[in-house]
Amino acid sequence: METILGFDFGIKRIGVALGNTLVRQAAPLAVISAQANDVRFAEIAALIEKWGPTRFVVGLPSHPDGTPHEMTARCRKFANQLHGRFNLPVELVDERYSSAVIQARRGEIIDDRAAAIILQQYFETS
Repeated sequence: METILGFDFGIKRIGVALGNTLVRQAAPLAVISAQANDVRFAEIAALIEKWGPTRFVVGLPSHPDGTPHEMTARCRKFANQLHGRFNLPVELVDERYSSAVIQARRGEIIDDRAAAIILQQYFETS
């Protein structure tokens, strides 16, 4: 059984979800609101210490037609940084519609739920 952390990367916040390969269910875990990279990665390191994941899943956004945009490159960079800092495999998952399926009120923080949808997509397609 593998424990996996899923990420919905954003400039202002990073949503984090937790799941494992036994039950193949993702659950919202945390929202990292720090914008400084050192603080963000310190919070991620604490989650890794607590949950002991064996891999990461990162949502990869793109335009509806699949072409990349500015956030596509930022998410790839974040995925590379995760791999470089924590030496765990990273899987990229298409996240074009992850936030669109969440019913949320204006201003509600949904990043952790978006991360859970991304991680669930990984479970359903792997």
